[in-house]
Amino acid sequence: MKVSLFLTCLADVVYPASVGQSTVEVLERLGCEVDFPKKQTCCGQPAFNSGFHRESKEVAQHMIKTFEHAEYVVSPSGSCVSMLKEYPHLFADDPDWADRASQLADKSYELTQFIVEVLKVEDVGAELEANVTYHTSCHMTRLLGVRDAPMKLLANVKGLKFTELPNKQQCCGFGGTFSVKMVPISEQMVNEKVEHIEETNADVLIGADLGCLMNIGGRIERQGKPVKVMHIAEVLNSQGS
Repeated sequence: MKVSLFLTCLADVVYPASVGQSTVEVLERLGCEVDFPKKQTCCGQPAFNSGFHRESKEVAQHMIKTFEHAEYVVSPSGSCVSMLKEYPHLFADDPDWADRASQLADKSYELTQFIVEVLKVEDVGAELEANVTYHTSCHMTRLLGVRDAPMKLLANVKGLKFTELPNKQQCCGFGGTFSVKMVPISEQMVNEKVEHIEETNADVLIGADLGCLMNIGGRIERQGKPVKVMHIAEVLNSQGS
């Protein structure tokens, strides 16, 4: 099975060696042939969410052309995949581009969604001795509709002791441009999220969206909390000591 990796901006710039490499290694271990289209760019979500739909259309057209010949498109970001799913609506007034956008949307998956729903795998053979909790990101759960796949995969990671995060449905305060435009509100939201993480006594916070993890992880670090932040790709790529 051939998979084209959509790495996303944050993974490419901030987490390539950890999240990007882990994503590729997990997929290859599961029998996938992975390629990386070098012309890929931002999905256009920041512009789209800020109301710049004409500019986001230009980005979307580039991404559609970049991944047009891919068999599957897989990304370690539910938020960015949800933007790819928005492309057909973005081109609702342009039938030709809407059709091409629908083809991309239909073959695009968040990493855990792809593993569970397409590869039909729930145990990737990972091992990690840790007390963990999991942050359910807004875009991945509410827009993309991926809720069960991460839990099914984490349930089969050997050595993992899981505690559910209190008020897990609450946003961490990142929200893309929201965290820049509404700093005081965003700060209070992420503070509350960190408090709930502490309640679980977890050593590790796991998530599947890098924007959320960057936001929460940054707050944890500034507050000096002893909690490690890991993307789920890194967890699924862990092989124990």
